[in-house]
Amino acid sequence: MIKNGYIDDIHGWNFIGGKDGKNVDVDNLESTRLYRKLKPKYEGKTVADFKTKEEKADLELYEQVKKETTTAKSNNEPSYNQVKLIKEKLIKMESDIKSQQTVSEIKLENIEKYTPEDKTDKQIKAICTISMKQGKVTFNEFKDQIDDAYDHYYNMLEKNLNPDFDPRSIVGDNYDDPYEKNYGNADCKGPHSLHGTHVAGIIAASRNNGIGMDGVASDVKIMSVRCVPDGDERDKDVANAIIYAVNNGATILNMSFGKKYSWNKKVVDDAVKYAESKGVLLMHAAGNDAVDIDKEIHFPTPKFEGKGTATNMITIGALSWKPDSMIAAPFTNYGKKTVDLFAPGVDIYSTLPENEYKDLSGTSMATPVSAGVAAVLKSYYPALTPEQMKKILIKSSLKTYKGKMVIKPGSKKGDKDRYVKFETLGKNAGLINLYEAIKLADKMNNFKG
Repeated sequence: MIKNGYIDDIHGWNFIGGKDGKNVDVDNLESTRLYRKLKPKYEGKTVADFKTKEEKADLELYEQVKKETTTAKSNNEPSYNQVKLIKEKLIKMESDIKSQQTVSEIKLENIEKYTPEDKTDKQIKAICTISMKQGKVTFNEFKDQIDDAYDHYYNMLEKNLNPDFDPRSIVGDNYDDPYEKNYGNADCKGPHSLHGTHVAGIIAASRNNGIGMDGVASDVKIMSVRCVPDGDERDKDVANAIIYAVNNGATILNMSFGKKYSWNKKVVDDAVKYAESKGVLLMHAAGNDAVDIDKEIHFPTPKFEGKGTATNMITIGALSWKPDSMIAAPFTNYGKKTVDLFAPGVDIYSTLPENEYKDLSGTSMATPVSAGVAAVLKSYYPALTPEQMKKILIKSSLKTYKGKMVIKPGSKKGDKDRYVKFETLGKNAGLINLYEAIKLADKMNNFKG
């Protein structure tokens, strides 16, 4: 990019990095940040202590985020302690086996020959043996799985849910100024780029080259803009990411992120409105909590604070590859009023860093499928506005499951409302379809011509 205020942004920009090249890897959940912000004023107080509606609303919010943070911490601690124990015992078991059996690489037969010293060691041996047999993984692969689980729970407890942890000083911005620009660095890869690389591959991986997989769209360019850590994204960074992408030529933004709370919705709304004014389409993931986002808001939302709704945002839910009643991904958020379309989002094979590939699942995968379809439309019909593309994608979507009973995400066997009509999960009951979208766009284009 040329003279835009961002230095060396050859591939894009990183809004969660510092000028010294350091990057935020893990951050809090937004609920934790709100807990930290509100605690000094509202801890130990009741409604009677405040007069204004705003203060009473903030007290209610504080009590809610405090409860969520402390409950989540309590719920995750047993799993963390269990995984920590397994990790420690595996290290000991590996050392014992290598010395006792004089081997450099541990295989299943080495595990089976191993004699545990105590009851806990015996349990770890059993867990390892079962995992290697049933999961068909090597010892090192099993260790990697445990390491990943340990990192997940450690980050959750010590960073995501820890109000005493705040990495924002790494960025070095004035966080109290939501409209500040030109902070960050050019390292848009960041510490971990698995998620973004997988998403980018779904949209734009080279087609018909016999390598890995094919992206949905041909001849498209990817602009990498980093604003989401392991944890919840910050509204200031999301707003700046949208504005940066718009100003530097992006016409479709894939937004595979979201959260339950918003720190400053207005700053994001302003950025969405700016994208709308510049003719930029926003594709947003519905989220993976298996909840009704008509009732439990998933930010950012197309509905603005105050009045108005964005015409340039499409919210995407996830489909599984399973047939009939199992078509809705079991994790996908849904909403009769809020989810616009559904796209494949389970076991999606795509690119990873360092020339690798993997199946991943989530509305994060369904959204780039949809963004890729939108990119094809825009490639052939560049004059289409976001509003027109949204209309085309919705109208051309397949209504295959309309009227059919499907398993509601998040429901359990025995629930009275386990089976619902598919159209109750989204406002249009539509499955995105590139072929039908192109046909409709062509028809509209010829009609106008």
